[in-house]
Amino acid sequence: MKTKLFGLSLFALTSLAVIVLPMRQSTGAIQPAVIEHPLPTNTASKIEVVFVLDTTGSMSGLIEAAKEKIWSIASSLAQAESAPEIRMGLVAYRDRGDAYVTRVTPLSSDLDSVYATLMDYRAGGGGDTPESVNQALHDALHRIAWSDEQEAYQAVFLVGDAPPHMDYQDEPRYPQIIADARSRGIVVNTIQAGAAKATAGEWRKMAALGDGEYFRVDQSSGSAVAIATPYDEKLARLSEELDGTRLYYGDGETRAEKEAKLAATRKLHDAASTASRARRAVFNSSDSGETNLLGDNELVDDVASGRVDLDEISTEELPEPLQAMAAPAAKALVMEKAEQRQKLQSEIRRLSQQRSDFLKKKVEESGGAKASLDDRLYGAVREQAAAKGLKYDAAAPAY
Repeated sequence: MKTKLFGLSLFALTSLAVIVLPMRQSTGAIQPAVIEHPLPTNTASKIEVVFVLDTTGSMSGLIEAAKEKIWSIASSLAQAESAPEIRMGLVAYRDRGDAYVTRVTPLSSDLDSVYATLMDYRAGGGGDTPESVNQALHDALHRIAWSDEQEAYQAVFLVGDAPPHMDYQDEPRYPQIIADARSRGIVVNTIQAGAAKATAGEWRKMAALGDGEYFRVDQSSGSAVAIATPYDEKLARLSEELDGTRLYYGDGETRAEKEAKLAATRKLHDAASTASRARRAVFNSSDSGETNLLGDNELVDDVASGRVDLDEISTEELPEPLQAMAAPAAKALVMEKAEQRQKLQSEIRRLSQQRSDFLKKKVEESGGAKASLDDRLYGAVREQAAAKGLKYDAAAPAY
């Protein structure tokens, strides 16, 4: 396994065309380019966010909004100057007697796999209040493997419309759970869906105990900004083409793990909306998004950057398409994919900027988005992450 160097692939891939072309002219064959990486000036910071989401029947609209906005949230988090590593996790909850009480998705920088899980969320059960909020918060704290890094910004965002059961005698209650979170430096924020007074009181108290923010959003959509752009369809298509340049290598266990990642990506391309796929393309074009796009043991990036010599990888550890190829043909395929990746990334970045400019103009024309879910989340993150040294210069979130 390699240690991921953040923020360096753009340099590597831009240099690739300059290096490869002379090699073609002088030898008549494509040779693997060795690209020097400068040492990073500082270590990338880390953001860990767990969304604790009520999935009972009344939350249908907000769950669908979450599926649409998760990539925008990731892009907003990525706007920090230090290009932080971003890890997300999920805790879905209902109540005792429903199909499940909680379902936990671990923190991961493979946001495609996290998103593939979110896509399966369906509202159901419930029908009464309260819900198993205490159990959900407990699982977010104790069934999630948070890092021990003191400088990481770590936060829970509890999203729901019903108060917690305080009558279950066999489970911890939120005052103690949140005190434990606070002692570990994990901020607890609460987002109330709807306007139930019983929920508002508890949600405000939780946020106050957790050094977090409380805010209320619309029950049906979360008051999220949802504007289609003329760039979405092309961004979604180019993103799928970019995903097709990935080749993973390693032992059987590693390649099986990477096949699961690729399966999650195929799932989102098959089932996610065009706008959501475009938002993912925007995130993946950021320095922070490179980890989600590639992960580790990605052959094209490793060979093009000079971190790995293709000749030193055993046949059994190569991606299946390369195992039957002669060495020159395998090298040629890897370098062709690297060139294709460079061109696609350049076009995606260009369109992402145009999309951002378009959305900024539309939001301004509509009078701004200060009350939106996007803006409230971004505002909370900006303020809380500052305590960990993360600086956000962008005035507005990514939409």
